[in-house]
Amino acid sequence: MAERFADGFVAVDWGTTNRRTWLVDAAGVAGAEASDDRGILACADFPAAVAQLRDRAGGRPVLMAGMIGSNRGWREVPYVAAPATLAMIAAAVTWVEPGFGIVPGVSFVDGTLADVMRGEEVQLLGAAALAAADADGLVCHPGTHTKWVEMEGGAIARFRTVMTGDVFAALAHKSILSDLLAHDAPVDDSFLAGVDHALANNDLTAELFAARARVVLGRAEAVHAASYVSGLLIGSDVRTGLGRLRADVVPVLGTPVLTARFAAALTRAGRTAVEHDGDAAFIAGMVAIAGAL
Repeated sequence: MAERFADGFVAVDWGTTNRRTWLVDAAGVAGAEASDDRGILACADFPAAVAQLRDRAGGRPVLMAGMIGSNRGWREVPYVAAPATLAMIAAAVTWVEPGFGIVPGVSFVDGTLADVMRGEEVQLLGAAALAAADADGLVCHPGTHTKWVEMEGGAIARFRTVMTGDVFAALAHKSILSDLLAHDAPVDDSFLAGVDHALANNDLTAELFAARARVVLGRAEAVHAASYVSGLLIGSDVRTGLGRLRADVVPVLGTPVLTARFAAALTRAGRTAVEHDGDAAFIAGMVAIAGAL
C-alpha cells in the first residue's frame, strides 16, 4: 500500500442505518469487524463519532466510504462521473482532517437517465481486484437499492438502480399487502412463480394487487403470498437489470441472504449467477484505493 498506509488503516463502511469498521494491517488483511447502528441518520454529532474512530485507529489513517460522504453525512464529497476508474476515484478522495479520508461516490448521466452510488463503487473495485468480476461485463449488487453495473476495462461505465428493497419494506410497513407480507418469504416454489411472472410480464403494480385478490378469493394461501411478492419484485428487478446488456454469467455481490435470492432469479432468467461476499469485496476495494493514493 502507499506510504501513508504503511502501518495499515481503518476501513469504514458508513451507511444510512449502520456503520461497520475493520482494522486493515500493512499487508491489506482485515481484522475482526466492529459494527453498530450508528448510521448517518442516527448520528447527531459527527465530530464526536469520528473521535471514537480516531481512538480505535491508534494514529492510523481512517478511510471511509458510503453515505458519510453524502449531503446528510459528515462532509459532502462530489461524485466522480462515470466512466470511473480506480485511479479517478482514489484521486478524488477528500481528506476532511489529516488522516481522515472519504471515498467519493460515482454518478452516471446518459440523456434522461441519471443515477448515483455511494459505497457500492468500493465493492465493485474490490471485486475486480479479486477477479471476482470481469473487467468487462455486468455485475449485480443487490440491496435496498439494487445496482446493475456495466464494467468496461475495469471502470464503472454505466449503471441502473432499482429500489426493490425499499419498495418491499414500504409495502410491508403500510399498504394493503402488509398483513400478507408479515409472513416469512423463503426461496420456494411461490418465490420462483413470482420471479417467472415478472420475467414474462410487465404488469408489476397490477400483479401486486392480484396477489392479494387471489388470497381473498381463496385461490392462494396467505402464507405463500410474501414469497410470491418477493419473487415478483426481484424478478422485475432482474428484468430491468438484464434489459440492456446480454450477460450469460453475472457476478452477484452482497450478503448471502440477498445474493441467494438474486442468484435464484437470474437462474430462472437463463443466466449463470456467481455469488461473492460483499464484505470481502469491500475490503479489497478499500485496499486497492489505499494503494492508489
